[in-house]
Amino acid sequence: MAKKIFSLIVFGLMLIVGPETIFAQKSADAAIEKKIDRLLGKMTLKEKIGQMYQVSGPTRDAAAMQLIREGRVGSVLNVNNREDINRLQRLAVTETRLGIPLIVGRDVIHGYHTIFPIPLGQAATFDPELVKEGARVAAQEASSDGINWTFAPMLDIARDARWGRIAESFGEDPFLASVMGAAMVKGFQTERLSDKGTLAACAKHFIGYGAAEGGRDYNSTNIPERLMRNVYFPSFQAAVQAGAATVMTSFNDNDGVPSTANPFILKKVLRDEWHFDGFVVSDWTSPEEMINHGFAADRKEAALRSVNAGLDMEMVSKCYLNNLEELVKEGKVSISTIDNAVRNILRVKFRLGLFDHPYTDTPSTNPFYTDDNLAKAKKAAVESVVLLKNTNHLLPLTSAVKTVAVIGPLADAQHDQMGTWVFDGENGHTQTPLMAIRKMYGDRVNVLYEQGLAFCRDTNKSRFPQALEAAQKADVVFLFVGEESIMSGEAHSFSNLGFKGAQSELLQELKKSGKPIVMVVMAGRPMTIMKEVAAADATLYVWHPGTMGGPAIADLLFGKEVPSGKLPATFPKESGQIPFFYNHNNTGRPAPENVMTLDRIPLNAGQTSLGNTSYYLDSGNRPWLPFGFGLSYTDFAYGNLQLSSGSMKKTGYVTVSCDLTNNGTLDATEVVQLYVRDIAGSITRPVKELKGFQRIALRSGETKKISFELKAEDLAFYGIDNVKKVEPGDFLIFIGGDSDTKLCQKLIVTE
Repeated sequence: MAKKIFSLIVFGLMLIVGPETIFAQKSADAAIEKKIDRLLGKMTLKEKIGQMYQVSGPTRDAAAMQLIREGRVGSVLNVNNREDINRLQRLAVTETRLGIPLIVGRDVIHGYHTIFPIPLGQAATFDPELVKEGARVAAQEASSDGINWTFAPMLDIARDARWGRIAESFGEDPFLASVMGAAMVKGFQTERLSDKGTLAACAKHFIGYGAAEGGRDYNSTNIPERLMRNVYFPSFQAAVQAGAATVMTSFNDNDGVPSTANPFILKKVLRDEWHFDGFVVSDWTSPEEMINHGFAADRKEAALRSVNAGLDMEMVSKCYLNNLEELVKEGKVSISTIDNAVRNILRVKFRLGLFDHPYTDTPSTNPFYTDDNLAKAKKAAVESVVLLKNTNHLLPLTSAVKTVAVIGPLADAQHDQMGTWVFDGENGHTQTPLMAIRKMYGDRVNVLYEQGLAFCRDTNKSRFPQALEAAQKADVVFLFVGEESIMSGEAHSFSNLGFKGAQSELLQELKKSGKPIVMVVMAGRPMTIMKEVAAADATLYVWHPGTMGGPAIADLLFGKEVPSGKLPATFPKESGQIPFFYNHNNTGRPAPENVMTLDRIPLNAGQTSLGNTSYYLDSGNRPWLPFGFGLSYTDFAYGNLQLSSGSMKKTGYVTVSCDLTNNGTLDATEVVQLYVRDIAGSITRPVKELKGFQRIALRSGETKKISFELKAEDLAFYGIDNVKKVEPGDFLIFIGGDSDTKLCQKLIVTE
């Protein structure tokens, strides 16, 4: 059956791109396989194992350099100097017996030098083409320094904002993460890996890492197979189908089995079902960490379990380097297992064109921070911003505003503005909001600046009087608060997602001025700041917006741009509601809109469960802000939802349409979202699932008919028999501006 499905996929690709392209690719692949066979036939066991080892930053390590000379290193990471990389390549190419070039890895997550918004911010754009362009910029910049492999995109479904690495993710929704992840892969790799200016992508972390218990990084997960297939696998499968060259395993164990040595995910799913033919790399020292897991007694057993499960390359740990040869001699690891791993690694190197062009030429012009790159970074920042509140249409500012007070620890924080996982961004090139407001709008308004707090965690209130004085002199206050970049990302989990330091107190102090306050929040995750947003007059959630965040924010504040971002993750009222995500299953006792609250419970009430439903007595049954939420400076109206047919067969499709009207005075863009609900299935189904979205630009007063093609296969899922298929039955089809939309029509799916 798997072979039949794969044949159908290949046939479908032929119809899309043409038989000539498919056959040309097959011919190229066949030529590469012959080259791999010839090279494998020449390699010693030590040299094969060497290809399976990656070393970090070897340029100052004599022992590592000697390993390269001996042909016992297949990859290096954390080297980003063109001269150093070329020197290492010369060692591998000219001083080893077989001259196999190195693959050079680097964490190029959301930009190399030109930094784009964090991936969670990019997800808020709902603009896959923009994500693709951002990855393209990163690939062009990084490859000019000799880097040819990036550890991105991160495709973990993140339903828990306490987990710091939610910042690296595309949020909580499998469909959105799949679309954005595939776009990023294509941006890094283009059509051919051997093209100039490409990076081999790495889909990480396989699998379930975003579901770490309690949001504590590196922690265990316990995801059953059906949930894994319906929620956590799709984004990775989309990346593989988009051509991702490599996959990285995750740190976590799932149901007691660490991903680094899990044959179910690495062999059955990744290889047998998805036909992945790139290579799989561990995360940093994760084979060795299986000793801490209690899954391996020592490094030798860690190597044994990892390689036999299907892990091709180890990152740094030396479990393979120091133990695989002995394991082969003992008969515990077969030569064919080693050969398969090396074959996968060499295949990527050949596809990258490293054997033909191992060295990196000095570019004729500086590829960093070009006008085009900066323009794309600015566009990404603009589209990522989510307007959470805008009382009395305070934004955009009118010409009546003559003086603005710029206040807060993140108004001029070049480093923090770039966000997490930025190794190569440079403070001196980061344009902050304070800089941009002064430069771009300083001829229109008088700008007063007081930091108030030195940094986000600062509790020193000694500068509050100066901040209040500036606010009192201004017509409008811009308050820049949130999280420093180090407060999100790997190993930076929080149990409390509110503002740190005295930021909330600074807001309350500024309220004494009586002046309208625009709060601008820079953060790497959803924050529980409902009370602070209630105290502000307007709020922009700008994530960590990258190099060009300042100009983007300035244009939004002054009306040159209009916010269009939408939340890629649910915002809870408080941390105790987490995990909280929109596409949850229903319960046998779903909560109504109005639930019992503490103040309505009479004293000496008798204990009863009759009529009780699923919610919290203190925070209710709803989040603060739903997935997909985002306001605009204009008002959009949805109506006239129609289906081309009230029913469709399991192999058919329907067209879903609605009218979208811009009722405001400004031209603007709305992200129209399509959701479905399966009323009854062989297993409990989510209350809503995103199945499509479109960014629609409308002039003031304009109405457009928006259409989606919903295929029956879009409704397929892994049911009670663990087979993916469409189940006949009744569905609700929703269209709206966020996941809380009530505009719907019924659809019947028949045999």
